Amino acid sequence: MLYRVIDKGELPALVDAFMERYEVVAPVKRGSKYVFASVADAADIQLDYPTTAASPKKYFMPARETLFEFDAVANEVTDFAEEVRPRVLFGVHACDINGILNLNRVFEDPRYPDPYYAAHKNATLIVGVSCMPSEFCFCNLMDSEEARPGYDLFLTDIGDKYLVSIGSVVAANILEGACDVRDATDEDRIAFRATTRARQDAFNDSIPDVQEIPMLMDAFHEDGFWDELGGRCLSCNACANVCPTCYCFDIRDTLDPGAATGRRERVWDACTSPQFAMVAGGHNFRPTPAERVRHRMYHKLNGFLSKHDRSLCVGCGRCAIACKVDISPIEVLKFFDRKGA
Repeated sequence: MLYRVIDKGELPALVDAFMERYEVVAPVKRGSKYVFASVADAADIQLDYPTTAASPKKYFMPARETLFEFDAVANEVTDFAEEVRPRVLFGVHACDINGILNLNRVFEDPRYPDPYYAAHKNATLIVGVSCMPSEFCFCNLMDSEEARPGYDLFLTDIGDKYLVSIGSVVAANILEGACDVRDATDEDRIAFRATTRARQDAFNDSIPDVQEIPMLMDAFHEDGFWDELGGRCLSCNACANVCPTCYCFDIRDTLDPGAATGRRERVWDACTSPQFAMVAGGHNFRPTPAERVRHRMYHKLNGFLSKHDRSLCVGCGRCAIACKVDISPIEVLKFFDRKGA
């Protein structure tokens, strides 16, 4: 990994250089919240945001995506080729970069790679940015507070400069052409370490650091805690909609007026939906909210880890903010802590 330094005042030039070849998507302010959106002016970008309302997942896995079109009269199927614009995701936090890496593990499985996901991913550059945690952040407990692979550039604020970690040749060439790039000095490295320590010290210490979470998920699988949690759940799927790592989807055929033509679409789905585990014949494998909430938490904190050697949850805290009844992995960690774990 290569490290360089640029002055903060050069950031607009870097954004403008990306805009010459790419659509730039970055965090912008919308009312009291922040969202990822396409920008036309570097001045609109807000890099000091706490977290965005939703993750940048939608730029790799759209909420609704056409897979192919069909003509029932002619009995023809046509592959749908959406034009995928070259894009830069600018200002992505480390937790979201780790979230994208988790999605890669699913959709780039060599046994059945997903061509639709690959088209978006291959057209996208990622520029990460350092951050300070909010009260709901617990990425430090999920080993997601740092981004190692997964980005083309990563900017760490070290005062009046950015320490830039370079992850790809393409991004490095754009950086070199747009900015006065310099080697990092000892003073810069000291500032970087100070920033890292300050960030670690800023995490909410009321969120317990629980060890052996997978074992505890098994040990307390039948605990009444899940009934209490499920009794609160509204089955609204807000948690899945804002989560950077929920990847479940449904396949639907949508007919045009007249029903002769239509399209097959992939749409987001969620295991908290009452119909998610229903099969032909009407049997539902998870009919109660308690079973659905437990399944969601189990997958986030144990199931994915057993296969991919890392937690699916990246500790971004969005679900804790979005949920109106205080259901999130934070509540599960606090439950384990109360049990003396």
